[in-house]
Amino acid sequence: MTEVKSGPAFNKVKNSELVAVMRRDGEKAKDYALRHNVPKWYTDAGSLINDPGVNAVYIATPPSSHEEYTIAVLEAGKPVYVEKPMSVDAASANRMVKAAKGKNIKLTVAHYRRAQPLFKKIKQLLSEKIIGEVRFARSELYKQLLSKEELTVPKTAWRVDTAIAGGGLFHDLSPHQLDLMYYFFGDVSKASGIAINQAGLYVADDIVTGNILFKNSVVFDGLWCFNASAADEKDNCDIVGDNGKISFSFFEHRPVTVTVNGKTDSFSFEPLQHVQQPMIEEVVKYFLDEGPDPCSADEGAIVMKLIDDFTTK
Repeated sequence: MTEVKSGPAFNKVKNSELVAVMRRDGEKAKDYALRHNVPKWYTDAGSLINDPGVNAVYIATPPSSHEEYTIAVLEAGKPVYVEKPMSVDAASANRMVKAAKGKNIKLTVAHYRRAQPLFKKIKQLLSEKIIGEVRFARSELYKQLLSKEELTVPKTAWRVDTAIAGGGLFHDLSPHQLDLMYYFFGDVSKASGIAINQAGLYVADDIVTGNILFKNSVVFDGLWCFNASAADEKDNCDIVGDNGKISFSFFEHRPVTVTVNGKTDSFSFEPLQHVQQPMIEEVVKYFLDEGPDPCSADEGAIVMKLIDDFTTK
């Protein structure tokens, strides 16, 4: 996450500088700092949080520690930019919201796709009613089952360890998708789902299906299957209106296509070197009182509630 997706962007954004990093492994913390020209590195989170030269903190640890570190940063009087998923469940996320409001300190969630040009374009197309009134959205994400060898690699294994991740690959990937649905369609009326483990390779769910009814009457349904064959892998979302359809991928680099009255147009975007840079630009402006909150803690908690609605047994 911090090697390419986010870390370098903090030094490329106006009025932002990455001044310290923390990792429990001191040699790895030092190595990261030296390679990324970061002046200070720590092995203790408290030391970084209470460093007087640090005036905002980005939390990019696994979800199990998001609440603990967020509250520690808020107690130190500093704003927080926390990774997705916001935490392990909605109850934890709501405690984070309460802590931020109680301290009157800014807390923003890294649902960074909503700041990328591609998804902003989709938001614009929907606002302009290019496909008419939206009727429903359908998302399908199919991936092949992780191998036993992959599950021996720590950077992969933790993502299906419910104690660390809160759930499986659904908890890792769906926050991007569910946040965008909320970003596009607004408040939720009700949601429900089914989540089970079919393959038995690990404890976490490996297939999830869910439905959302938004208050504007748009219906969403999604299927996340993490035990499909390699030949059947898929990442597609269709938003269907009464005058056409928008199709796109959440994670693959491909054009957005818009079909109206049988005619299809496409919109292409250059891949971003650092996928979080547009969001970090907005977060920095927000922390400096120069712009709105790009993804509030309340919004992050709503996404966690949707995850719970889909997966609670």
